Formats: sequence, C-alpha cells, structure tokens
Amino acid sequence: MNIVVIGPAHPLRGGLASFDERLSRQFIAEGHQVTLYTFSLQYPGFLFPGTTQYSSAPKPADLDIRVCINSINPLNWRKVGHALREEKPDLIVIRYWIPFMGACQGMILRQVKKNKHTKVVCIVDNMIPHEKRPGDGLLTRYFLKPVDGFITMSEKVQQDLRLFTNKPGKLVVHPLFDNFGAAVSKQEARAALKLPAGPIILFFGFIRKYKGLDLLLKAMKILMDRHQLESQAGAARNDNSQIAVLPKLLVAGEFYGGKEEYEELIESLGLARALILRTNFIADSEVRQYLSACDFVIQPYRDATQSGVTPLAYHFEKPMLVTNVGGLPDLVPNEKVGVVVEPDPQAIAAGIDKLYRMGEAYFLPYLHEEKKKYSWANFTAGIFEIMRQA
Repeated sequence: MNIVVIGPAHPLRGGLASFDERLSRQFIAEGHQVTLYTFSLQYPGFLFPGTTQYSSAPKPADLDIRVCINSINPLNWRKVGHALREEKPDLIVIRYWIPFMGACQGMILRQVKKNKHTKVVCIVDNMIPHEKRPGDGLLTRYFLKPVDGFITMSEKVQQDLRLFTNKPGKLVVHPLFDNFGAAVSKQEARAALKLPAGPIILFFGFIRKYKGLDLLLKAMKILMDRHQLESQAGAARNDNSQIAVLPKLLVAGEFYGGKEEYEELIESLGLARALILRTNFIADSEVRQYLSACDFVIQPYRDATQSGVTPLAYHFEKPMLVTNVGGLPDLVPNEKVGVVVEPDPQAIAAGIDKLYRMGEAYFLPYLHEEKKKYSWANFTAGIFEIMRQA
C-alpha cells in the first residue's frame, strides 16, 4: 500500500518523532511505500517549554520525510491537504496528542477525504490532555470528524475516546522502543556517562508536573532519613546487616517548566548528595547508556495515559516502579516486572525499598517473557484491522 504517516519526525526530536520513524520502518519492512509528513513549524516558541524543538542528528537516510506542515497557517493546511488528496494514499496514519493540533490536522484530513479513497487511522496518545486549556473539546471534536478509526495504547485513553466518538477503535499496547540499540553492561554504561558505582535508580524523560518528580524527590528524602537512622542504630549495635539500600537518583531529561521549583525543593530537602542531575535533552545516541546504567526505572506519575518510558524499560529489561494511575498498572504486572504503588512519597519510598529487597534478578524472567507482547508487527496489524473495519 501507499501509506502516509503524519506526525513529528526529523528534524523534530523527542519520543513522538522516534515512534513515527520506527513505525514507518516497520511498514517499509512489511513491503509498503511510506512517506512521513512532518512539521516545518510544530509549536510557536511561546508554547514550547524546552530549549529547542529540533534534533542535531542527521536526517535518516532510509526514510522519505517531507517537512511541510505549519501548525499555525491555515493556508498551509489547505495546501498540504490538497497535495495529499491528489496523491491518494491508501492509508494515512496520524498522531493525536494535544488539542492545539486539532485545527491544523482536522483541516488537512478534510481536504484529503474529498478523494473518496484514503482511509485515516489515528494513533491517540491523549484524548484528554494532561494540561487542559479552554477550547480543548471543540478542537478535538473538529479533528475527529474526518478520522475513520483509532488506535489507543491504554484502557484509559480507550475510555476517553468513547466520550467523543463511537467510530472503530482498538487498544494495542505501545511497542518496544527497540531503535536505540542493544543494552550494554552496567559497568560500561556508567563509565561512558561518568557515573559512580553503587545503587542507582533512574527518572527518565521530559520533566513535567504530571510526571511527579517532586513526589520522587520527597520519597528520596524519606529514604535518606531512614537510612541515616538505621545506620546510627546499626553502628550502636555493631550490626549493619539490616540497613536498607540508599540509591542515588539519576534524573535524566530536560525541564519542561518549573525548573526553579524543583531546585528549591532539592535544596530545602537537602538532597544534593543523593542526586545525579543530567537535566539536558538526552540524545537518541545516549538513551541506551542511561537505561543500561540504572538498577530500576521509576515512574512516579500523578496522572498518565500510557508512557513511552515503559516500553523503553522493557526493551532494556529494567524492572520498574510505576504509580497506580491511568494505564501504567496495566502495563507493569505488580511484583513480576516491577512494583505498583500509590502516587504518594511514602508509598514510592516503600516501593523503591521493595525493588531492592526483591532484587533485579527476580524480575528478569518476567520481563523477558512479558516484552514479547510489545512487537511492532502486532501494532501495524492492529492499524490494518481498524482500516478494514472503517
């Protein structure tokens, strides 16, 4: 088939771009012709909280990427939609992750559907945004009308979808992010990143309020205080056998707002010696080093649909702590591939302690087996199933 993928891709950076490029490669591997349509302007500068929207990596040589969509120019939307209408792809796969894109993408698809040929399947990352703004519902409904069917990656988003439409929809779990290379040994990864020996837990990805880093920082304070008390008691007894592990927390990812608040919290809690802060954007080439370097991946989210960090952890076979919100518990069977706790500092601290008491080796057989569900072939099969139903 002739397939067009509409969404972030090079020269844009981040998880959505990585996903779209990996999905395109899967379609190509299955024998389809694929073109990626991405943004010449994704967000106006005032709406983007990071340092830059653009990657410094070279353009992927194996992908046909057309950088042509301006998210704020209606004349551009009509032009792109008209070009796609004339091209008559058999299938358009489009991302929906934020209502801001609803007007742009909705108008493009309206133009395309005039050809009476192209089917449109939407991959929904969020139907209801984490950070809500006036007009979200109107923009979402405008976008939905020309779409034929939907893929969601968590039960929570599937339920949210049904608040807006009864068109065909299918839940297919987020595939593994296997495009960052194979794992390396913990020792090699730490040497490459100049990390110390000893226990290390990882918070990975863009730092946003809903991801709960502040809850994790407060949990680290609880662990520090308890460790100090246990150490003092052990020294008095001349017995250190019962002292719980105190890991360092490696925070790897760029601040998307609130940097000063986190810095003040770290200072007020006296956490500096327990943290390793790498709060710059993590390039794709470094991802496997960070995931390989840690003992466990911690996702202390306040709110979630699904998380791209979870399939990363699966790929690198790292046990996880996730909070009991959104679709996270569905993806992380408790006490098999990790632990599920409430989004509360005390519970998170207890969960981290539990991970170390159970040990990395306990989780590995479950991780190895569970990750088999997360194939890209399964994901594309779900897209084609929805296409046939539409």
